[in-house]
Amino acid sequence: MAVYTPVSDEELQAFLADYDIGEVTSFAGIAEGVENSNFLVRTTRSTYILTLYEKRVSPADLPFFIGLMDHLAKKGLSCPRPVAARDGETLRTLNGRPAAVVTFLEGLWHRRIQPAYCRSLGAAMAAMHVAGADFPMTRANNLSVAGWRPLLEACGMKSNQIYHGLYNALNQELGLLERNWPTGLPSGVIHADLFPDNVFFLGDQVSGLIDFYFACTDALAYDLAICLNAWCFEHDGSFNVTKARLLVTGYQTVRTLSAAEREAIPMLARGSALRFLLTRLYDWLNHPEGAFVKPKDPMEYHQKLRFHQSASGPAAYGL
Repeated sequence: MAVYTPVSDEELQAFLADYDIGEVTSFAGIAEGVENSNFLVRTTRSTYILTLYEKRVSPADLPFFIGLMDHLAKKGLSCPRPVAARDGETLRTLNGRPAAVVTFLEGLWHRRIQPAYCRSLGAAMAAMHVAGADFPMTRANNLSVAGWRPLLEACGMKSNQIYHGLYNALNQELGLLERNWPTGLPSGVIHADLFPDNVFFLGDQVSGLIDFYFACTDALAYDLAICLNAWCFEHDGSFNVTKARLLVTGYQTVRTLSAAEREAIPMLARGSALRFLLTRLYDWLNHPEGAFVKPKDPMEYHQKLRFHQSASGPAAYGL
């Protein structure tokens, strides 16, 4: 269960007394998620999510995350909207943790990805990019190419415990990406973590985007590259070019990719695969004994990386 900081009924009542959201009728921890403690709160007025931000989320970044959700919601994007307390503050403290209440979104996330979902996701992602174009705050992506070498070195030769020769292979790959990483592409606010469990659907249409706690300022096409990795590979490790084509087609119904973005997709997808391989590898090697959440297998992304290494160009992604 992904609740790291428990909240008692009494503590919840005292905290929510500062909000004008009605009386609490039910309250339960949410098992999914690996970064923060989340609780489903039902009141006489509506349903909300209470989030306590744990140590992996920097308090200095929270105004960006909270402000971004509020901005996107006001622009009409379906995403959680922070709820202000009576004093006007949306970011408060509960049990020694920064905490916020946000609105609840209807929908569910799909564990088995159908092609139609990819088209709808592409359109929703592009709508988010357009809505975020005039968001005044910025946040550097500390998990982009400049942040990968410290991650690799933190894993070090222990990486070879997972797969023989893995450290040297990743070191070589990282050197190539550092030399060839695309620059000068259209940039703005990206989600940077649009995995299936962060995208809600009603039927085959996206009903909302959640979990903006990796959002940052980066190349817009990098968000698309992350989704190519997260949505377009099958369980046997094969790449589904039909899903990729629909993802890009859906995106371009809202925002057209430039020629430079299209050419950069293979390298961005390759870098995205390395990014998630490295963070999973670090978590796997540093998993604390007795932790609630089981770390994800880094070798899933090793297999994806090998596909990108062999890709001949944008056509391999249906572009």
